[in-house]
Amino acid sequence: QVQLVESGGGLVQAGGSLRLSCATSGRTFSTDTMGWFRQAPGKEREFVAGIAWSGGRTYFADSVKGRFTISRDNAKNTVYLQMNSLKPEDTAVYYCAADTTRQWTIAVVTTAYAYWGQGTQVTVSS
Repeated sequence: QVQLVESGGGLVQAGGSLRLSCATSGRTFSTDTMGWFRQAPGKEREFVAGIAWSGGRTYFADSVKGRFTISRDNAKNTVYLQMNSLKPEDTAVYYCAADTTRQWTIAVVTTAYAYWGQGTQVTVSS
């Protein structure tokens, strides 16, 4: 059974940091592009960051560029999202996802990703 399990969410004050983890199992994700998305109440799910299979290529939404970093440890089948200088507008449920059709390019649309986690809540207070 394919599983993506996010963890690390929580409540943090503005300016603080959190690190999200996405543990994968059930298939070989080391050759997949992995992405992080988020969805705030009443809004569509949006792309946050992506990382190619080797970790050598990353891409970020403009709203998080310079504040968030994405990394992966293929030996541990885990992807991370380090979030610094958090803002109240970063409040959302954060999802990790696997794009099984691309290795080097990073798609920003949800339809490109075949597998999804259940999400982890991030709340940033002002």
